[in-house]
Amino acid sequence: MAANEVDVFANEEKRNLELGGHVGFDSLPDQLVSKSVAQGFSFNILCVGETGIGKSTLMNTLFNTTFENEEASHYENEVHLRPQTYDLQESNVSLKLTIVHTVGFGDQINKEESYKPILEYIDTQFEKYLEEELKIKRSLFNCHDTRIHICLYFIAPTGHSLKSLDLVTMKKLDSKVNIIPVIAKADTVSKNELDKLKIKIMSELVSNGVQIYQFPTEDEAVAEINSSMNTHLPFAVVGSVEDVKVGNKMVKARLYPWGSVQVENENHCDFVKLREMLVRVNMEDLREQTHARHYELYRRCKLEEMGFKDTDPDSQSFSLQETYEAKRKEFLVELQRKEEEMRQMFVNKVKETEAELKEKEKELHDRFEQLKRMHQDEKKNLEEKRRELEEEMNAFNRRKVAAETLMGQALQGCSQQPFKKDKDKKNFFSLPSACSLTSGRNLN
Repeated sequence: MAANEVDVFANEEKRNLELGGHVGFDSLPDQLVSKSVAQGFSFNILCVGETGIGKSTLMNTLFNTTFENEEASHYENEVHLRPQTYDLQESNVSLKLTIVHTVGFGDQINKEESYKPILEYIDTQFEKYLEEELKIKRSLFNCHDTRIHICLYFIAPTGHSLKSLDLVTMKKLDSKVNIIPVIAKADTVSKNELDKLKIKIMSELVSNGVQIYQFPTEDEAVAEINSSMNTHLPFAVVGSVEDVKVGNKMVKARLYPWGSVQVENENHCDFVKLREMLVRVNMEDLREQTHARHYELYRRCKLEEMGFKDTDPDSQSFSLQETYEAKRKEFLVELQRKEEEMRQMFVNKVKETEAELKEKEKELHDRFEQLKRMHQDEKKNLEEKRRELEEEMNAFNRRKVAAETLMGQALQGCSQQPFKKDKDKKNFFSLPSACSLTSGRNLN
């Protein structure tokens, strides 16, 4: 009954009433402006481009100040992002500006994954904001919004078209952030070449389905200028923080032997167009597009992953508690299933390990038996060789004894033979005296 009454009241036509006097709610815009000015604003710029292409110089020129920034080398192993936040003040408006530099972008030999750290950083900032939204006690107004509002993609003026790295990176980023392509160091090419390069770049972006940021034309106050500026994309810019005297005034320019390139001269480059579109005219639209388009897409995908969904007009409304309980049950079932899979995997792994250990044990046992047999064979061979050696030693000792016996007999025989010879010799020399004695006797 109550639902039918609500439908009836909703279908009734709204009535316009005239006020009898001044009430005061026409001051709401002034109240909103006062509150916004008191709260301050935040704006986050992502600068994507190769090292040394002029990102820092353009940021210094864009905000007419000098930001602290460390120079990056060309020898970075991977791409990493370096955010720096500054508090700026202009008149009574304060701006918390965050500039994020892509350090090492395009310096690696393998550039296939150069865009991944950039995507991860953008998603991380969305995740931080979503976590703040889902808190029970939220403080979104006091929270520093670090979501990237604009990506200035710096294109090198060398060559006649976009590099494959540029196309791949912008294609990956176009659903995450507002992209404005700019041709850096535009003073290094002639005006005719620059016009041809702009046409070629836009043609390649369209043919590859890259969605870049288009300045809005719905608001009549800025529709004409935004429509005109959309035809000048990509902007060809030159940055410089040096003051050069041209005529009777000092201007920001780059001085060359043949002359000077004035940064704020629209005949020399598109820097003024970029500053007008980015800062003065469309800064709030960039912030709104980031929240209403890119962040909402990320938020929707995340909530759908968590099990939340919107109700169709024909379907019944759902309860947040029921959705949470259903998702929790699914999670518990999935957790139990994974736990069972891990347990089964562990059991299988243990069985495989036991089988491998048994196989190893069998191999070790076979190896031990083989070594044992080899040891016994070697021991047997050594015993036989020892026995043969002992027999040889015994035979040698017997021969030695026999030889010593023979030698002793030979020496004994030799010692007796000289004694006999001496005796015979003595008998021989004693014979003449006997003969003479005999003969003497005979004479007498």
